[in-house]
Amino acid sequence: MIKKLAIGIITLLRLPYWMMTGGLSLLTAFAITPTIPDASTLILIFFSMACISSAGFSINDYFDKESDAIIKPKRPIPSGMLSSKQVIVISFFLFSLGLLLAFLINWLSFTILLVDSLLLIVYSVFVKRQSGLVANILVGLLGGTAFLYGEAAIFETVSLLSLSLFPISFGTIGGNILRDIFSLEGDSKVGYQTLPRKIGDKKSIRLASFFFIMTALFAPLPFLLQFFDVYYLIFIVMWGILLVYSSIRLQTSIPTYEYVRKYERLITRSMVFLLLSLVIEAVI
Repeated sequence: MIKKLAIGIITLLRLPYWMMTGGLSLLTAFAITPTIPDASTLILIFFSMACISSAGFSINDYFDKESDAIIKPKRPIPSGMLSSKQVIVISFFLFSLGLLLAFLINWLSFTILLVDSLLLIVYSVFVKRQSGLVANILVGLLGGTAFLYGEAAIFETVSLLSLSLFPISFGTIGGNILRDIFSLEGDSKVGYQTLPRKIGDKKSIRLASFFFIMTALFAPLPFLLQFFDVYYLIFIVMWGILLVYSSIRLQTSIPTYEYVRKYERLITRSMVFLLLSLVIEAVI
């Protein structure tokens, strides 16, 4: 029983995504400051953002339990590892802990994560079920706050520097559109008005590709504005090339499930170049 509960909680947390939330905020903090922040601040940055992201996944699992029972039966609720009540309690705990940790950094950090938390709840309760593209955009933009949070936690401000990184979140919008194609069957059965259900797979892929290409075009912005060095540009251009290539392949091929999945995975894995660009900027 305890083992089953532990596995359910670990699955619920989506630990790999901590690198794209807390990790991204942490890398942003390292990249934009000339000195190494103190260890306590770094720990607070990482775990406050990670807790809020896991809280968002948890509350989303609660409201998606009917759809997940069809297309993702191994998720904690449909698999029976966790009850709906347990997921709500865990989500509330994670939201509270994330906000407390952010409060210990500064007021702006707390405010950013408070807004994120409210929007994650609104997304799960209302937006995802009815809004299609708006839901995809909201999730993508929420991901972009990791850059703003990294600067806010260190300098207690949000400037053009972190705002120039924010358009990278357009890629997350595209990724969410593609993932809605994979869950179309389950979403249709429970009445979710996702973009693929409204306009079809082909047009959805075209729109997702647009967001990937926009990401590739805007990602060099911190270099063009002279915030980052050429080392950042090298890796970010490599990422952009993979995004454009994947977008072209998605639009010029038959949109089968397997083909879309192949390039969605390539795009997801290519994000390592984004991480490398921030790492190299931080250490050079």
